[in-house]
Amino acid sequence: MKKRFASFIAAAMILSALLIHPAYGGRTEIVLEPPDVNSGIPFMSALSRRHSSRLFSSRALPHRILSDLFWAACGVNRPGSGKRTAPSAMNRQEIDVYAALPEGLYRYDAKKHSLGLVVEADLRALTGRQEYVAGASLNLIYVADMSRVAGGTREEKLLYAGADTGFIGQNVYLYCASAGLATVIRGYIDKNMLARAMKLRPDHMIVLCQSVGYPGD
Repeated sequence: MKKRFASFIAAAMILSALLIHPAYGGRTEIVLEPPDVNSGIPFMSALSRRHSSRLFSSRALPHRILSDLFWAACGVNRPGSGKRTAPSAMNRQEIDVYAALPEGLYRYDAKKHSLGLVVEADLRALTGRQEYVAGASLNLIYVADMSRVAGGTREEKLLYAGADTGFIGQNVYLYCASAGLATVIRGYIDKNMLARAMKLRPDHMIVLCQSVGYPGD
């Protein structure tokens, strides 16, 4: 009887783990809780602590952190108009933010404040040529939908895509400074290889990546 009960408990624990794992049990979406807009340190203190770090712990970021982080990056802060915490040229909102996590690649949906599964694979090592990126618990990938970018010429579109990505990346920097997280934005990427792994369309362009996590030793 004891062996049978132990087997039942073990099976229940395995099933529970599968159901709560975002890539299993039909859960292709991580619905994030509302951001805590009253958290963090004063703005000037966050500016004084903003810096790049390349030492990351492998410790996973909880959903509370992910919620605040993605909202700070480019979440909707004016529900009536759908406008974001980061500006974009002509309000095109053409930069998609992807999250490379150990359990898969997700895309942030600002309107729903959720992460939708795109690829059920760990793509963290593909987000940069530096050794540390594979060990960071989260790598953000900034992708410009060039069909939506403002500007008439390709040169103008590249300028606006770069500027709009920079706004989001700086929001992440300041959030990380406020929350005591490590982060660094990066451009040393095999973009063609990463784009194939992400299954991006030809009119989608990887601009930059940004590693985020708890500080490492």
